[in-house]
Amino acid sequence: MSLSRIITLHQPRRLEIGANAAARTGAWAADAARILVLATPLTAGFADRLGLTGTVTVFDAIPGEPDIATFDAAMDAARQARPDLVVGLGGGSVMDVAKLVAAMWDGDQTLADVAGPNKVAGRRSRLVQIATTAGTGSEAGIRALITDPGKGNKIAVESPHLIADLAVLDPVLTYSVPPAVTAATGIDAMAHCVEAFTNRNAHPVIDGYARMGIDLVGRYLARAVADGTDTEAREGMMLASFYGGICLGPVNTAAGHALAYPLGTLLHLPHGLANAIIFPHVLAYNESVAPAKTAEVAAALGLGEGDLLARAHGFCAGLGVEMRLAAHGATADQLSRFAEDAHAIRRLMDNNPRDMSVDDVLAIYRAAF
Repeated sequence: MSLSRIITLHQPRRLEIGANAAARTGAWAADAARILVLATPLTAGFADRLGLTGTVTVFDAIPGEPDIATFDAAMDAARQARPDLVVGLGGGSVMDVAKLVAAMWDGDQTLADVAGPNKVAGRRSRLVQIATTAGTGSEAGIRALITDPGKGNKIAVESPHLIADLAVLDPVLTYSVPPAVTAATGIDAMAHCVEAFTNRNAHPVIDGYARMGIDLVGRYLARAVADGTDTEAREGMMLASFYGGICLGPVNTAAGHALAYPLGTLLHLPHGLANAIIFPHVLAYNESVAPAKTAEVAAALGLGEGDLLARAHGFCAGLGVEMRLAAHGATADQLSRFAEDAHAIRRLMDNNPRDMSVDDVLAIYRAAF
């Protein structure tokens, strides 16, 4: 084990895990006078399970891929509510917006001002992150992504000021997530772990979190897809997602996520689905330069022997994920634009253990088409 590279781990100050753990939020936040809950129209219904007191405002207009207009609307809601506590109640999109709103609502920084690492001035409100999916691990991390529809890319913000004061992993809140979404978000959680594990900047400490996350996915994802009320499986997947979120901080993802992002910004695919479609192709592409770790991944997922791409593709498809880009509205003439955009995301592509040319990226999109 080599620990020569310095890394920094940021984790939520408090973590509540278990069935109905969301109900503990109110006691923790008993001194909050003004609370802003950010949610989607579906997750807003969970707000009454949190036991919140004080004046509660709910903003529930956050879509699956939040853009600048969504961020601006959420900031306007915060400036009207003037919260001393912000609650992100939803998946990664909701929690990403909640991070930025909690840090920025009472300041004069713009989204352009904070894009990149370590540019957020400070924290304005306490922040609670309550995950309602098991995929992004956003509740664990210090990054937030907002889509810029004009440029067709994502604005990435990274700052210790975005870390949660309280994170809640309550598997009961994920019972109603449909099987297809459970599968796609679960593969996204796995991709976070795998891409950090096989990363050029991999670190033994993060490898430990990655291994735990991959193992949990192998044990529990199929069960969670088959029975949404399997509490043990749902909790296992929430932990896998949380571990994946920890992996993102010091190491981050690589080519898999770089290839997935244009599918979200240009094709408007949900983030988890985009990652599920790409995952087998990048895993197989990197096998030649990371054979030992790739073999560990394959073993943990029970992929068996034979062609890795076919086995990994079968794993995802067997969970009910439609793996063909063409079936999701992609057209052949879009693939070159996808490839150019993905190849330009150097903050992730440069992490990949094997170099990728634009033609390599295009070949993967064509294989996934």
